[in-house]
Amino acid sequence: MMAIFRRELGSYFSSPVGYVVIAAFLSFSGLFFYYYCLYAGSSNMNIVFQNMFSVVMFIIPILTMRLFAEDRKTKTDQALLTSPVKIGSIVMGKYLSAMIILLICLCSYLVEGLILSFIAHPDWSVILGNIFGMLLLGSVFVSIGIMVSSLTESMVIAAVASFAINILLSLVDALASTVNTEGARSFISSLSLQTKYNSITLGIISLGDVVFFVTLTALFLFITDRIIERRRWA
Repeated sequence: MMAIFRRELGSYFSSPVGYVVIAAFLSFSGLFFYYYCLYAGSSNMNIVFQNMFSVVMFIIPILTMRLFAEDRKTKTDQALLTSPVKIGSIVMGKYLSAMIILLICLCSYLVEGLILSFIAHPDWSVILGNIFGMLLLGSVFVSIGIMVSSLTESMVIAAVASFAINILLSLVDALASTVNTEGARSFISSLSLQTKYNSITLGIISLGDVVFFVTLTALFLFITDRIIERRRWA
């Protein structure tokens, strides 16, 4: 697993992908931070995190589009599939490499918190809680992107399809509002990524929400494992 992890992490910095994703994240994060905190004279970063939901939803498919699709296009996946390495280790190696890039992006919030500390008294527990929440949200989007990337050899299709799935998941609240039955509406609303994420940005971190994000991540990674395993024996 570590060999896969090191190879994939290195590939992010030997190609423009890693730099583009990090630059895009820092640009939007810095813009929201300036407008909602520095310009508005507020030490509350919650709205910064809420606005970054859409940004993360958009840039993570770019981060994950090549993880399996590129190997499949260049036929280097055959070496992986015939190697003695377990499929689960391959999937986890690629997943962790993408998560490290996301974690690097999230470190920008620590810098922004330090900047705020010179002019105000930011609540660091809220900032750290929000970083944790975005890490959970990003983990779900990364696992979705990896799953879609394993289905195609086109990186463009992988990115667009991942983005489409992310959008559909973000529209759960809109879908719930069209349901007349109270029980069905509550059930659909309970599946909303954005509602659970927004709760975390407000400093409300429940074990149920954490389990929800972790379970979704594990589910999509498991599906990816089954897809690759099927190709190995096809």
